[in-house]
Amino acid sequence: MPAKFEILTIPPENTNSVLMTVGNDAVIFDPWGHGDDWAKLLGERGLGLRAIYTTHGHGDHIAAAPALAMRYNVPWYLNAADAPLIKWSEGLLEYFGLPSIDKNTSTHLPAGQFEILPGAWADVISVPGHSAGGMAFYFRDSGILIIGDTLFATGVGRTDLPGGNQTALTETITRLMNMNFPDETFVIPGHGYASTWGEMRRVNPYIHSVCGCGYGQNSCTCHHEHAGPGSDHKHSCQYHK
Repeated sequence: MPAKFEILTIPPENTNSVLMTVGNDAVIFDPWGHGDDWAKLLGERGLGLRAIYTTHGHGDHIAAAPALAMRYNVPWYLNAADAPLIKWSEGLLEYFGLPSIDKNTSTHLPAGQFEILPGAWADVISVPGHSAGGMAFYFRDSGILIIGDTLFATGVGRTDLPGGNQTALTETITRLMNMNFPDETFVIPGHGYASTWGEMRRVNPYIHSVCGCGYGQNSCTCHHEHAGPGSDHKHSCQYHK
């Protein structure tokens, strides 16, 4: 049974949360909002929550995680490098009128290959830069990349927040460019609209800068030497006049 992915903006609308299902089994990526709203949605759809995954530890991506983990007795996965951000997120949660997170109940999420739901495997990729413990999820069979706040359709994640590091972010983007995602890969960022990897390579100035094209050169196209999905490859950039 194929996996299904749905981008949800739970009130107060701010973050792209992702509901992934295989049959009646479900996981949530970056559960923003109130746990009760998520519980209502899961109940109405007859879904059983199996786990919670978070791309990083900022409050707008973990808000409902601890409440849901406790309510359904399921693990909440977060890379341990981002655990200090839980406490830091109190101000943001208070601003949006959401409950504070009293303690860290997350389980460490390392990089590697994991079966997220029965038959649905993901490459969990370390993507530090926006935060120290940022993680992305690449579902090869579904052609889905959940990338958090590392990259947006035409932008890039901030590095001026706790755990941010511009050098690490540049290295992460370079590494992602060398992972040979097919152009049709559907990329779900933490905020804003989704795109495809090919479109992001074409219009995102931060990807251009890593390629060596410089910022803002929308006429630049990165050309790849393909060696199979997920494998390293070479890329070069050319200007088109």
